[in-house]
Amino acid sequence: MIRRAVKVGSDRELVGIYPRRADLPRSVFRDAIGRASSRLWFGGYTSYFLWLEMPGVSATLKAKASAGADLRFLLGDPDSPVTAERERIEATPLTLSTRIAMTHAELGKVGTVIPVRFSARHLAMSVWVFDEEAIVATHIGAGLGQDSVTLHLRRCQDGGAFDRYVEHFESLWTDGKPAPQH
Repeated sequence: MIRRAVKVGSDRELVGIYPRRADLPRSVFRDAIGRASSRLWFGGYTSYFLWLEMPGVSATLKAKASAGADLRFLLGDPDSPVTAERERIEATPLTLSTRIAMTHAELGKVGTVIPVRFSARHLAMSVWVFDEEAIVATHIGAGLGQDSVTLHLRRCQDGGAFDRYVEHFESLWTDGKPAPQH
C-alpha cells in the first residue's frame, strides 16, 4: 500500500506519461525550458513544434545561451535515406526535411551561435534534456512525432532512466555531423 502512495523504486524518476506528445501540456516544455540554467539539449528529429507552440522561444534560447547554458540541437539529417523513407511513410505536405530546414533557419535567427548537429540515428526516439528534467518521445508506427508516447522524467538517482536517456543523447551527439552555420 505504501508503494502505491510513494514511489520508491526505479519508477520514481517518472513524473508523467502521455499517450501522445500532443497530450503533453505545453506548460511542461515551457516550464522545463524556463527552469533550466545549465543544460538545454534538444534531440528531436525536427523540434519544429517549439516555434509553433512556444511564443518567444527564440528570445528565451538567446537569454539562456547568453547566461552560459549549454544549448545543443540534434536534428535529423535532412539528406539521409532514413529521412527520405520516413517522409514516404508519413506522406505529409510539410516534410521532415522541410521542418528540419525551418528549425535550422529559426536557430540562425536567435542571435547567438547554437551548436546544431544532424543525425539519422535518433528517428525512433526524441530526447529533450533541461538540467535535471527530460522529455522523451518514443515514436511508434507510421505516426507523426506528435503521436509518440511521451515520458516526463526528473533525475533522482545515478544510473536511472534519466541518466540512460542523457547517455543516449550524448552518443548521438558525438556521432552526429555538424550542421552548416548560418
